[in-house]
Order: sequence, then C-alpha cells, then structure tokens
Amino acid sequence: MFMPHDLLLEPGHSLSVEQDQGSLIRRTVLPGGVRVLTEHIPGMRSATVGAWVAVGSRDESPEHAGSTHFLEHLLFKGTKSREALDIAEAFDSVGAESNAITAKEYTCYYARVLDSDAAMATEVIWDMVTRARLDADDFATERGVILEELAMTDDDPTDVVHEKFARAVFGGHPLGRPIGGTPKIIRSVSVEAVREHYQRTYRPQTVVFTAAGAVDHDEVVAWVEKGLDAGGWVRDPQQPPVDRRNSNAVVEATSEPSVRIEREVEQAHIVLGGRGFKTTDERRPSIAVYNAILGAGMSSRLFQEIREKRGLAYTTYSFASPSAETGLFGTYAACALENADEVESLLSEAIDAMATQVTAEEVERAVGQICGATVLRLEDSYSRMARLGKSELNLGQLWSITEALDEIRRITAEDVMVLAQEYALQERVSVRLSR
Repeated sequence: MFMPHDLLLEPGHSLSVEQDQGSLIRRTVLPGGVRVLTEHIPGMRSATVGAWVAVGSRDESPEHAGSTHFLEHLLFKGTKSREALDIAEAFDSVGAESNAITAKEYTCYYARVLDSDAAMATEVIWDMVTRARLDADDFATERGVILEELAMTDDDPTDVVHEKFARAVFGGHPLGRPIGGTPKIIRSVSVEAVREHYQRTYRPQTVVFTAAGAVDHDEVVAWVEKGLDAGGWVRDPQQPPVDRRNSNAVVEATSEPSVRIEREVEQAHIVLGGRGFKTTDERRPSIAVYNAILGAGMSSRLFQEIREKRGLAYTTYSFASPSAETGLFGTYAACALENADEVESLLSEAIDAMATQVTAEEVERAVGQICGATVLRLEDSYSRMARLGKSELNLGQLWSITEALDEIRRITAEDVMVLAQEYALQERVSVRLSR
C-alpha cells in the first residue's frame, strides 16, 4: 500500500514503486525529456509497449483540423528505412496486436507481443515516431482512406449524435471538434501542413514511452535510447518534458441548448447532458459511482426505468468524458421515433432524481461493480500499459490499484448526492437525431 506519487518532470528524475501482487512500476525521465514508465508483472508472458505523444486534436489550428489523426495514419505508411509492408509484416509475423489511437489530448502507437518480441516492437514503433516518411504519394492515398473512415462514422447515428453533442456543449472550442476533422478540411489540407504539424509536435519532450508485462525497466530504457539515437532526435540534458496541460484554464464556449439532426433512420438517437468535470478533479471516485448508479450497467436507473420497466429502448446509458480543464457528462438513449419526447424527459428526470435521493444500497452495488470491472480490465498487459500512459500525461500522479479501489470504497451516498446536485443545476444540452 502506498500513497499516490507525484510524477515530476525534471530530467533525471526516477521513481520505483512496488505494486499489488508483486508487480513493480519504475519511471525515468531521460535527457531531452522523454519519459519511460514500465510495469513488470510476474508470471506474464506478454508485453505491451506504447509511445504516447502529448498532442491531440485539440492542439490543431482550425484550418488543419484532423492533422493529428492524419499523422496517425501516415506513420504506418513507412519510414526512412521501412515500407508500410515492412511495418505490417514485422508485427504480423509475431502475432502482434498493433494499432494507434488519436484522442483529443494525446496520440498513442502501441503493440502487444510475446515478451521475446518486445525489443523488436519497441524498435519499430520508435522508427515510426522519429523517422516518419510523410511521402506525398502516401499522403494522397491515405487521404482517401480517411475520407472513407469519416463516411463510415457519418453513417453511424450514434457516432454522429455524440460528435454533435460535443460541438453543442463546447461550441467553437477545439474540444468541440471531431477528432478526425471534416471531409471538407481533409480534402483541402496539404501534405506540407501535416509535415509542419509533425515537426512542431513530435519532439522528445512530448513523448512518453510505456511498457507493461514481462518487461525489465533498464532494458526498455536502453531500447528507447537506441531508438532515439537511430531516429536522430537530439537530447538536450537540460530540456525537461513539456508541462502537463493547465487544469485551471477556463474553456470559454457558448453552448447550443437544442440541436436537431434529420436523417432517414428508424430510431431517434438522443444525448442529453452538459459540462462535466476535469481529469484531475479529486472527486473522480464520486463521479465513477454517480455514473454507475445513473447509467452504467443493467442495474442502473436508466436501464431499469427506460428499458426494463417501460420497454422504450434497447440501449441507454450515461457517460463521463473528462479533459484537462473541463469535461463532458451526458445520457444517451435510442428509441422509436414516436417515443423520443418521452425518453428525453425520462433522461432529464433521472438526472434530477439523482440530486434528491441516492441510497446506500445503490452506492454499495456501484462500488462493487466499479471495483470488479477495474480489476478485470487490468488483467492484461495492454490495459496496464495504457494506465501508465494516461497517469503520466493526464494526472501527474501514480496510484496502486489497491489505493484506487480503497478510494472508491470510501464513497458515500452523501458524496454522490453533492455531485449530483451540481450536475442537476448545470445548463443542459439536448441533441437528437431523427426523421
């Protein structure tokens, strides 16, 4: 058991912390600002390695929105020493699970492999990150792929209504933009603009490398240093990592209270909610319990009231999506067109009801649900790797799983109701997609 440790940014800083069940987390800040975090998990035969870049879709200029996601695609198209097929074959030949994620505040390139292949996976990922080719012909080809991806998203009413919800809450702020950009911008953005975005944002001080599973920290550090040298990235001993995002900044945005989207659909898709809480909010455990009671699971209030009791929807849930200085909170349901008004009213009533009564039994059930799901989710090396990256980039603190579960177990009905009253008083945004 240990208290949370601050993840300092000074070059040369190191940290070693024993975890549950004999695992060990170590952290080193290398000269130049690259941060390396590993978790050695006894008895595991797999390893997941990942390079996290502290840049997401919110960091783009409006006219180049979608460039970060475009870069994610292009890094798989080849480097100065590898063709796209070489990258694919390197991972496929060892049965690796490899992919990348572009989010609003970070990008991650990762591979899950056998322990014996972790060095190879690290070398390939660093080659992609440091020596991306960004060829004009590859750019033209991938533009078409991304336009198809955007078209696929636009064909999914659930994706559409969630993207419009973020836009309605945050207005013209970058947090309100779709991660992939828009077809209009993707068609017009130039390869030079994406190259500039790469040169500006992919630097040693913006990168975090995490590895979990059957890994040794000193070996991973050596692999990372070799990858940095091969990529030609200069490592200034005095250069610290970039500061974490300012959690005290104010997001100025004008919300749009009601958005209606017309499509030829058989169901109405509804999102109702508003501003949520930031990533570093100390009430994270209360937020998790609140969300579980309201709409996460078959015993939640939304599921029981809207689906089980009234039979008005197949899918309904609540969600919380934090960002550095703010966040989104919302409820969702898909229902028959003629029931849309009633279902939206039920979503709103459920938010209000949380502010007036939460029982100890509901809290106990939610705590059990969260604790069980947390442990089960972290039973593989990918989840442990991702936990390290997000803790480093977003929280600046490292918690043991036991400590995190203990924090959840301390939550009371009163804690949840205080939070619920804040949610209930916030301005609500309604987004509905229907005929």
